[in-house]
Amino acid sequence: MIRKLISTFALAAALGLTALAAPGDSLGIPSIPNLRDTGGYSTADGARLREGLLYRSNQLSGLSDEDKQRLAALGLRTDFDLRTEKERTARPDEVPADVEIIWLDVSSGTDRTELLKLVDALKDPKAASLAYADGKAEAVLAAIYPHLVSDEGARAAYRGLYLKLAEPGRLPALVHCTAGKDRTGWAAAALLTLLGVPRETVVADYLRSNEYTLPAYTDKIDAFVAAGGDRAIVEALYGVKPSYLDAAFAEVEAKYGSIEGYFTEGLGIDLAQQQKLREVFLTR
Repeated sequence: MIRKLISTFALAAALGLTALAAPGDSLGIPSIPNLRDTGGYSTADGARLREGLLYRSNQLSGLSDEDKQRLAALGLRTDFDLRTEKERTARPDEVPADVEIIWLDVSSGTDRTELLKLVDALKDPKAASLAYADGKAEAVLAAIYPHLVSDEGARAAYRGLYLKLAEPGRLPALVHCTAGKDRTGWAAAALLTLLGVPRETVVADYLRSNEYTLPAYTDKIDAFVAAGGDRAIVEALYGVKPSYLDAAFAEVEAKYGSIEGYFTEGLGIDLAQQQKLREVFLTR
């Protein structure tokens, strides 16, 4: 325990933090605002998720030299990139040379037509505000989440992620997409749920992306509003809502009955492999 505390304080010092982060807190690296440790949470049966094993974040590009050093201080071995090829090509990850980057395209095969329509509509703030009023923008985002659960490409990507997390030598690891809120949000929420973290804690952790993601889009949001747009519409796109995660869990329950069923039937990760994840990530 003493050795663990020493290493934790050393990491905090290396990151330039004045205080240790609480579960769900950003690590405070300016160019990676949604970088967070998934550890520290308690499970319903009294176990606790180990800190310093798995991080979640927004994209790892456009980092300052100082922030690259702070990222390097995490001692990562594996970087799981959930973005599309187009996203990766436009903004490649900037990680230390000894970190293995594994690409797992969650969106492969997913119909993103309605989302792209919403994004395109934002070019005309007044028209978008009429077309997507009364929760229609939120509904577009929520409709994506069942696909994260059930689409073949998404299931293959998440299967690869969780199986590799249990492999020797993979940790510490980081998983990310572009904003670190949707594809990464489900990756973290599903794992925390499997490990026994209560649903209300999982939802609260998921919603904390709003604290770190929305400020990064302040200029775009303010410009949209200044041009006559409805703030709620653009915040539905750049942030997260409880209804989004609810849609994913509803799909889990409808298709697989439980989170264990999702891992077993949906992802092809059997009970022994699920137990291995618990052994890796939980402590008492």
